[in-house]
Amino acid sequence: MARTAPGPAAPHNTGRNLPQPITTLRAWLDHLAARDRLALIQPGRSLQFELAAIAKRLDGHKATLFPRPGGHAMPVVSGLVSDRQWIAEAMGVESSEVLARFQHAALNPLPWQEVTSAPAQEVVHRDIDLGKLLPLPTHNEHDNGAYITAGLLIARNPETGVQNVSIHRLQLSGPNRLGVLLLPRHTLAFYEMAERAGQPLDVAIVVGVDPLTLLSSQAIAPLDFDELTIAGALHGAPLPVAKCITSELRVPADAEIVIEGQLLPQVREPEGPFGEFPQYYGERASRHVIEIGAVTHRRDAMFHTIVGGGLEHLLLGGIPREATLLAHLRRSFPNVRDVHLARGGVCRYHLYVQIAKRQEGEAKNIMLGAFAGHYDVKHVVVVDEDVDIHDPAEVEWAVATRFQADRDLVIVAESQGSRLDPSARNGVGAKMGLDATRPLDADEMKFKRIRVPGEDEVDLARVVSAAPSQSWRTVIGG
Repeated sequence: MARTAPGPAAPHNTGRNLPQPITTLRAWLDHLAARDRLALIQPGRSLQFELAAIAKRLDGHKATLFPRPGGHAMPVVSGLVSDRQWIAEAMGVESSEVLARFQHAALNPLPWQEVTSAPAQEVVHRDIDLGKLLPLPTHNEHDNGAYITAGLLIARNPETGVQNVSIHRLQLSGPNRLGVLLLPRHTLAFYEMAERAGQPLDVAIVVGVDPLTLLSSQAIAPLDFDELTIAGALHGAPLPVAKCITSELRVPADAEIVIEGQLLPQVREPEGPFGEFPQYYGERASRHVIEIGAVTHRRDAMFHTIVGGGLEHLLLGGIPREATLLAHLRRSFPNVRDVHLARGGVCRYHLYVQIAKRQEGEAKNIMLGAFAGHYDVKHVVVVDEDVDIHDPAEVEWAVATRFQADRDLVIVAESQGSRLDPSARNGVGAKMGLDATRPLDADEMKFKRIRVPGEDEVDLARVVSAAPSQSWRTVIGG
């Protein structure tokens, strides 16, 4: 028997005949393998550094599958969504449509459907030693041991019962204990509600899901919004979920592994350092603690790991933020055409905004709106429609030729930023905005881009000679 979660209406039909989205991890691995994007690594690679080193060398080119890592029977996969085009393929859309598709799913969530039998619960463990049970890798040189990095942490609001889904770094700190970094977001808010009442907070850590459920976990959504409903909308069908065996939490039924536990009230233990997305180490500090009560998994389970600071890490956080920031800005500025969180800004800190400029001063308002859209945004560059914001050289060119610091620069001092930015002071720093748009009253030729007529229409295959380049002398008769 199945039931659905209460929630908003399902997404309406867009009327387009699109390829079917990928709805399971195993189907995604088949998709990658069929396109020569899955590297099968020789068995027995070390879980300490070697696995991460191989995965990072192939980052953005191929996902990796490691049989018997460190002699462990459970294989490890990594690099599953380390390219934007791959994410588009998982959605069943063109690359240019990724943000629109994610926005549509976020605005039209599809309630999940509960099932009574789940592959994720085929095997149950209650006597827990995570270090032996799971192949936990150590990634970066100064990481404080093994971490779970691709676990969807699911928790419920103690007052309303609505779930939240997010990803947190999870340090193995004992046979049945995990240290966790909780940033000032929804999971921490739920925990503080429970802690004030002197109660632990039930959590479930889900490892090994399809790429769209993984992406949905990073949505910037309001409090009391279950991100699993976005996954359903992206799938085009309700996400099957199962009730945990130790709590009321619902988890994706097709997951590889589910770790069930509780965030302990009034307990803090050392956690870190850990290699984070800014390409620096998150510092060691006293953090929250999860005590594990049960682990369930498929009979032939795989463990997914995200190498800290790699492309998978960056894109998973970047694309949902782009979709949210685009929708946020367009509510006040409908002439915003596109946004991009640049890789050089670790897909969090540097935002490029493309606009159809309507009046002077508007770019500065857009910068302020972007800063309000997410506290991680540190630098904003606003450009015209003729600038490709997905090409860093194009944006740099616009700054070089259309920006003057004495009139086009905005600085907001002492504002909230990312706690993981090492240049900030405990998350407090400065914001900077650059207006790299053309003046509306400028002479047309002053800012007209040079262009060779016919350049885009040249058929190189037709005009470039097939003769070896070494034969150039014969062309001039020498």
